[in-house]
Amino acid sequence: MLCKKLHHAAFRCKDARQTVMFYTEVLGLKFSHAMGEDHVPSTGAYSPHIHIFFEMEDGSSIAFFECPRDPGDMKDLASPDWIQHFAFEVDSVATVLQAKTALQARGLDVVGPTNHDDFITSIYFFDPSGHRLELTARTCGAERLQGFEAEAWSVLELWDKTHDWSQRSALFGSSSGYARG
Repeated sequence: MLCKKLHHAAFRCKDARQTVMFYTEVLGLKFSHAMGEDHVPSTGAYSPHIHIFFEMEDGSSIAFFECPRDPGDMKDLASPDWIQHFAFEVDSVATVLQAKTALQARGLDVVGPTNHDDFITSIYFFDPSGHRLELTARTCGAERLQGFEAEAWSVLELWDKTHDWSQRSALFGSSSGYARG
């Protein structure tokens, strides 16, 4: 396989310092790297920026750019809020529930827990830049994961033909699917 693991996914942030404080203090991620340039290395465009990275236990990272002189928003404002998000896996549903309590104690609005297809259970909240975040725990074993993998292409084919998620239960049983967001 060409791709071994996620190195990082990057979004824009409003304020780098505020973002560092949130991701280190609230989520406990490691602030692992900060770099910046006056010009974008890949394009040469003038855009003074700082690029900050937060590492997780498996070595993957999320990253943010603060680009104060560039136009645009933090995220795609035309799409519903629930689409664009970072999802972080934790070790158990109990941890998800403990995190919900801790986040609410910090004054954050938290949605969930939400059961997705008996695959994962998640909670949702927003960071200071308005990015939606998800904390999730797997809720099924290896056999169920293999079943999801085995049906993935058939589910996609059904979607391509119908664009009607309710049709999945007729074809695949009572599972209602991850598409609930």
